[in-house]
Amino acid sequence: MLPHPPQAPAQELIDADVARALAEDIGSGDVTAALLPDNDDIAYLLCKQDAVVAGRPWFDATHRALDPQVQIHWRVLEGDHVKAGTVLATLAGRSRSLVSAERTSLNFLQTLSGTATTTARYVAAVAGTRARILDTRKTLPGLRLAQKYAVRCGGGDNHRIGLFDTVMLKENHIRAAGSLTAAVQAARAQQPRLPLVVEVEDLAQLEEALVAGCERILIDDFSPAMRRDAVRIAAGRIPLEVSGSVDLTSLRSIAEDGVDCISIGGLTKHVQAIDLSLKLGPPPA
Repeated sequence: MLPHPPQAPAQELIDADVARALAEDIGSGDVTAALLPDNDDIAYLLCKQDAVVAGRPWFDATHRALDPQVQIHWRVLEGDHVKAGTVLATLAGRSRSLVSAERTSLNFLQTLSGTATTTARYVAAVAGTRARILDTRKTLPGLRLAQKYAVRCGGGDNHRIGLFDTVMLKENHIRAAGSLTAAVQAARAQQPRLPLVVEVEDLAQLEEALVAGCERILIDDFSPAMRRDAVRIAAGRIPLEVSGSVDLTSLRSIAEDGVDCISIGGLTKHVQAIDLSLKLGPPPA
């Protein structure tokens, strides 16, 4: 469990996510739920595999969109590590609303818990080093804020949210500007208040970036020897970030080289949903 569950996006943004998802699922109406008597009923939410929980606000908003009076009693917090067979929550509401909301609420929770669970594995792999695990912009369209929230639930950190909140100079930007130094100077002139991240392709560019100045330097696809040289040359003056060709097998050695951040697109791109089930009736003893 995290010391403090992360701050979720604004409720209106969560509600908008839910409205889109319910519209595509229910459309003009749930013709199967309409066959049921609309009685008061109870249900329980079961997690069928080891996981890190993330997505409660979306789950809750989905059920409350269809039944504002539904009662949801969570037994776990966001960021909790749970074992297979854990009952995560119990619900009490109208039977039709419970079954109509089931798939959409589980889609949110299984996807975001999958992101959090994967992130937690990467965070655990670098424990005891200085490295922080960062996400990227390789997110599911329309669910960026949700997935980046899930990364935080898994103990990771967010890179930039989008193209608007951090200037990130990469190969094409530097080429178009004429040089790395020119690109940095233009960025500082036009966006002096925004963080600046610069990607370098070799040690010479690293030296140039250290002189030009920025908030973080991205060393992309450096060999292990080049990476260690980069850490030595930077000497803590500007944080170094590693990206590209990072997986769990290589992660620990990268972190032990002394880099400050490791960004991993797979946290949000390669989503493996967590196996969840919502069942009517009381939870098993």
